[in-house]
Amino acid sequence: MKGRLSGQSTKDRIGPEAGFSTMTLPGRGATPESAPKTRGRQRSEESEDAILSATLQLLKKKALREITIDEIARKAGVGKATIYKWWPSKAYVALDAFLRKMNRMVPNPDTGSAEADLKEQLHYLIAFYTSPTGRIYGQFLAEAQSDTDFATLLRERFVKPRREIVGVIFDRAVQRGEIDHSLDRDLILDLIYGPVIYRLLVIRAPFERERADAMVSTLFRGIGTGPTKVYG
Repeated sequence: MKGRLSGQSTKDRIGPEAGFSTMTLPGRGATPESAPKTRGRQRSEESEDAILSATLQLLKKKALREITIDEIARKAGVGKATIYKWWPSKAYVALDAFLRKMNRMVPNPDTGSAEADLKEQLHYLIAFYTSPTGRIYGQFLAEAQSDTDFATLLRERFVKPRREIVGVIFDRAVQRGEIDHSLDRDLILDLIYGPVIYRLLVIRAPFERERADAMVSTLFRGIGTGPTKVYG
């Protein structure tokens, strides 16, 4: 593989040559009715939690390219086979671990107002990206510049799921008549979240709550269908 995440074994690679397609986390989407919690299932969930937590701990100390599946397995207290049962490579594990942590730290509020929802969600987002876990995203972006396979995986495994999650706020706003239905959803999401990523991860400047609120209010004066409160 041309990328920089290739390790000593084929299973540590990412992309088509590893022989895997995009996977979902084990048990994702299951309900108590469809998937009763047997003892075996509980052990699997414990192993999954240990693996994802161990991966994040390692990523806070060194780059993904320096981490091996063996190292993750040792830190999680599981066998390599347990990891490969659910993930084809360390890159998949890392992105799933990061996504799960972000989803827990950055909820999607539903206050009845899209403008208020976006402001509140951005406050959570800024807190996440300035946390030790959130700063891991910077190394993912750096890796994607030199590894096209990882760049593709980053889009499919992390960016797209997150955009669908935050896109729910946009869709609710359109349904409630708060945002012009003719506007392009992806464009609006870029206008909202692009400045946050750029300021926090590229130029490493602070993004205060007041700035986030002002940005959303300014944007809504252009995309909203009614009068919008202006914040000083």
